[in-house]
Amino acid sequence: MLKRHLRPYAGSIGAVLLLLLTQALLDLYLPTLNREIINNGIMPNPVTGQSNVPYIWRTGGFMLLTATVSMACAIAASWFASRTAMAAGRDIRTRLFAHVQSFSRQEMDRFGTPSLITRTTNDVQQVQIAVMMMLRMMVTAPLMAVGGVVMALRQDVTLSSIIAVIVPVMALFVALLASRFLPMMGLQQKKLDRLTQVMREKLSGVRVIRAFVREDYEEARFDTANREHADVNLKIGRLMAYMMPAMTILFNTSMAAVLWFGAHRIDAGLMDMGRLMAFLTYLMQILMSVMIAVMMFILLPRAAASAGRINEVLGLAPSIREPEPGAARDLGNFGQAPALIRFDHVSFRYPGAEADVLTDICFDAAPGQVVAVVGSTGSGKSTLVNLIPRFFDVTEGAVLLGGTDIRSLPLHTLRAQIGFIPQKAFLFTGTVASNLRCGREEADDEALWEALAIAQARDFVAAMPNGLVAPIEQGGANVSGGQRQRLAIARALVKQPALYVFDDSFSALDLKTDAALRAALRRSLSNAVIFIVAQRISTIQRADLILVLDEGRMAGRGTHEELLRTCEVYREIARSQLPKGGRPA
Repeated sequence: MLKRHLRPYAGSIGAVLLLLLTQALLDLYLPTLNREIINNGIMPNPVTGQSNVPYIWRTGGFMLLTATVSMACAIAASWFASRTAMAAGRDIRTRLFAHVQSFSRQEMDRFGTPSLITRTTNDVQQVQIAVMMMLRMMVTAPLMAVGGVVMALRQDVTLSSIIAVIVPVMALFVALLASRFLPMMGLQQKKLDRLTQVMREKLSGVRVIRAFVREDYEEARFDTANREHADVNLKIGRLMAYMMPAMTILFNTSMAAVLWFGAHRIDAGLMDMGRLMAFLTYLMQILMSVMIAVMMFILLPRAAASAGRINEVLGLAPSIREPEPGAARDLGNFGQAPALIRFDHVSFRYPGAEADVLTDICFDAAPGQVVAVVGSTGSGKSTLVNLIPRFFDVTEGAVLLGGTDIRSLPLHTLRAQIGFIPQKAFLFTGTVASNLRCGREEADDEALWEALAIAQARDFVAAMPNGLVAPIEQGGANVSGGQRQRLAIARALVKQPALYVFDDSFSALDLKTDAALRAALRRSLSNAVIFIVAQRISTIQRADLILVLDEGRMAGRGTHEELLRTCEVYREIARSQLPKGGRPA
């Protein structure tokens, strides 16, 4: 996955590699210059007994120039690495967001909203940090380690035996740490998912929690999730706490050993002071490279766990798929002349369920018709209308639009012609106008006011400060449930689709507003196909076709008067709501 996302930044990555290679070579050359200054400049001349000051200035100036170029390379490499990592993270987030947009409820339920949020934010951030550190350190560290060993051998082969002992010890220590870190990092992300889930539920359901006096219970639930997350982080912190002192001990022990044995070799005339200082510098470079590798082994397990979670989302194919290019067909003039909608022996079963939710549903909905769906709770009303925009795909049979199976139509083309108003009206952060223009951005203010008038929302919007540009909080929290529903209906009306689906969208309206809204819809949408899911008989009794569902099966269909005569299920529903033989009081 990372390779694919980093491919567009091959030029920046190449620049980073070149700059880091230059920096590493210059840094490896500096100790040699320092050795020359010590041996040829500072140490007394055996003939004159004096130090060579001009040589010190000349070589020291060259050292300063070398160090400056090395620093410039490091700064430039850091800039390119940071830019590449941030851009790669941006691309991964964009792809994740776009991929999740294509998920049906089946995929959303599999991951859960809190987990998808964590994967899009925290997990991508971990990958970003790892990419940046890899570009900056995973190139420098091997070069400095290998180059340092070569240069140390050039200074003194015997003293280099210390490196042959200390480096394997440090490598073994790093390997043991990595074997412990990887499972902990994966567990840490899962605990973060759980913490996010509990927090999201508490914030979303705060009114219910207060109404049922469940504050103590929710606090305990949050405390449990918080403690589990903290415990995992504490375990990771303890490993890191053990790591740094252990690495410091190994580092200082090796330096002391070099000084001890090096001093004896100088005393025996087998080594000069300049070579010892150069060897110490190369040893420091080697050990620092190993310590950098240790730091990378801390980051990489968490990044690997995060990358795996991201790949899990990106690798899941949506159950609702676009048709094959050769099979896709256009809706033709559907937008101007609505086509017949036909349910042809449709059955539907949720994934993993033992029985069908809908069984052998057959009916036609012609242009200009109002089709109502009624039935007891759990009878499959909402599931039926959710099949029309392909929020789910039928298990058996087909939903046909103008004689064409909707599964062979491009999703965007199909859904562009449908105005869907869900059971739970949802508004986005912004203004009244920005919410209404979701379906048609080019709509002018006159079209917005017209839609608001049909939806019986004109008066309360006009009374709001600033009218159309009045602010709407997240989810529409600053308007009532009935106002939220009417704004959602107006949003669908602004879209001007050829087919409307009202999924129990009148439940929060009073009877007077309900009646006025239905009358306005019938006048204004005389050419559209309208589906209405409702609990109240008064809402649907004047529909052209009423479908009665009972445990997922068609118990009856016809007009209100016909069903009162022929359908016992409908009679029971009507009798419970309407007096006088099924006529309104």
